[in-house]
Amino acid sequence: MSSEQVAIRVTEVSKTYKMYNSPTDRLKDFFSTSKSETRHQTFSALKSISFEVKKGDTVGIVGKNGSGKSTLLQIIAGTVTPTTGTVEIFGKVVALLELGSGFNPEFTGRENVYLNATMFGISRESIEGKFSEIESFADIGEHIDQPVKTYSSGMFARLAFSVAIHMEPDILIIDEILAVGDAAFQAKCVSKMRQLKERGVSLLFVSHSVDAIKSMCHSAILISRGNLLDQGTSEKITNHYLAMIRDEMNQYNGDEEQEKDNAILQAPIEENKGFKYGSGLVSFTDVHMTNQNGEPAKAYEFGEQASVVCNITSKEDVDNVNVSFLVRDITGVDLYGTTMFDEKVELVSLKKNERKSVKFTFPIWLRQGSYSISVAVNRVTNRDYSDVFLYEQIDGVTAFEVIRKIDRPVHYKVYCPIQIETEGDNSVK
Repeated sequence: MSSEQVAIRVTEVSKTYKMYNSPTDRLKDFFSTSKSETRHQTFSALKSISFEVKKGDTVGIVGKNGSGKSTLLQIIAGTVTPTTGTVEIFGKVVALLELGSGFNPEFTGRENVYLNATMFGISRESIEGKFSEIESFADIGEHIDQPVKTYSSGMFARLAFSVAIHMEPDILIIDEILAVGDAAFQAKCVSKMRQLKERGVSLLFVSHSVDAIKSMCHSAILISRGNLLDQGTSEKITNHYLAMIRDEMNQYNGDEEQEKDNAILQAPIEENKGFKYGSGLVSFTDVHMTNQNGEPAKAYEFGEQASVVCNITSKEDVDNVNVSFLVRDITGVDLYGTTMFDEKVELVSLKKNERKSVKFTFPIWLRQGSYSISVAVNRVTNRDYSDVFLYEQIDGVTAFEVIRKIDRPVHYKVYCPIQIETEGDNSVK
């Protein structure tokens, strides 16, 4: 890809840290002239990471705590130097990496706004013209003239985000900082980030919220133990990430005998029929959709009844088998669905090689567009799902279209029945 199209190019980036048992060992190692004698161990935070971010694109980074996400963002932002590899930046970078970075705690909020403007090469006159917008977006009132060391984490996040978005960035990097804000502020930040996307700003976004990654990002990368494990669409990568989490839950909750007999998949498997993962002890033999007459269907009008039919089988005798389904939109955002367990429907028991069918029927109350169905089968008995053991989940196992109904337009993603009442004197005087 040519440099005109690229905002960030990361090439074979690695980061290795030296780990010492004591400060004395660090000092001795520093002055030692012997190359063979070392008093430290090495820790590889990142291992040969390579990817590109296109101009105007939004890329999410997902991974467990300690996977190397923050180290990668710090290297891209220029606050940490890579051990090997290169990072090329094409445009002005503004990074929100952690609370406190770039702010002097003794300065007031107002003074820190001007300090940050100077750091980004923006004149005082220019920032004075924007100050009212920055102050209004941060919405911290009279605290703007108090030292930032007196701020709560939420107030700090408000001011930091407001300053960042008004620094005219070409590339905005955000590392989970929005998690400290309240729901209203988070919604305002997401709306602002969408505006920046429309203006062509490139966004690199780390979040543990799968829905945030799906809704905000065109594509994503998955980091695990310092390795770039996968990259692709945001739906594909978040599904892969969730698969890893569920497999770990299986390993934690499954008894030793099941773990020996049923090796947990260490990574999802791409197949023609969706994105599949789980132990495979109980599996889907077929999943399809039908209309209200029981006929196979792939397109529905608003208000029609649809059914998802799930046929399952087991390799061993099992009890407390719970089946669920989920409807997602084209971006991979979960819309609605349910489980047998949540609806307090009697769970399934299966003998070895026995087959059973579970059918979910629901009205199509969706806007015109494309949607996918994901299904899962697991074992569960506790209402808090603390003992859940995933047998199989298939994301995007089938898809359907909602076609336009002329006499009943839907202006929102999902319709919910609403009761409307009017009051008043209707007589004409």
